[in-house]
Amino acid sequence: MQSVDSRIDFQARRSGFTLLETVIAIGVLAVLLTGFLVVFTPAADGIRKSLNVQQADRLVSALEAELISGRKVMAAGEIPFDNALKLIKGSSEVPNALFVYQYRGDLTQTPRSDKTLQPCPSITGKVAGKDYVVVPMMRARADTELANDLKAIEGPLFLVKCKQLFFQGGKLVMDTRPDGVKQLLNPKTGTEVSEAVFKQSEAVIPFAAEFYSLPANTMNYLSSPAFTTKFAAKNPVFTRNLAVRM
Repeated sequence: MQSVDSRIDFQARRSGFTLLETVIAIGVLAVLLTGFLVVFTPAADGIRKSLNVQQADRLVSALEAELISGRKVMAAGEIPFDNALKLIKGSSEVPNALFVYQYRGDLTQTPRSDKTLQPCPSITGKVAGKDYVVVPMMRARADTELANDLKAIEGPLFLVKCKQLFFQGGKLVMDTRPDGVKQLLNPKTGTEVSEAVFKQSEAVIPFAAEFYSLPANTMNYLSSPAFTTKFAAKNPVFTRNLAVRM
């Protein structure tokens, strides 16, 4: 007869998992996880893209405020139309890239020279609506205030590329020149014209604003080769047709 100790030892060995059983369990788990990722990853990407579209749509107002109404340039005594021309033409170049975003504006400090609120990098001990508000903003890459705003950014940063629109065959089509708006197009014919001729003959610049979602919202990223690669992307998350009037 087996001793009590040997029976207990045998039962202890029987109560565990063998190496083969463990390997099989891991294999089944791996298959289940793979199936989960296949099913749910596209759904998660779709949700993320939908949120980006909604956020970009809300930021159109910031683009309009600068390009269309010239809110900041009016304060400096400049002509909004001339400023809009410069920004639209420069948006196809990395050094003059345009960005839209939201940042925390400080209500307790004197506004900057361009009439925008000072950024509020830290909200510790501060009350929303009393000490700071979230402000939609558009700035060019060369704007010295961009780096300050990014320290107080709320949410994503979007790159905006502007492409002229013109009539072709009775339809409004987008400029597809690979080098961007180097020279303006006559909106009625699609032919290239000088800026001087354009300003004499046209009262409006129709254009498409393409929004690209960026993976980071820091100046370090905007100064890196990764941003240059992203700048060449062809698939915007959102596009809105707008127009600047003389």
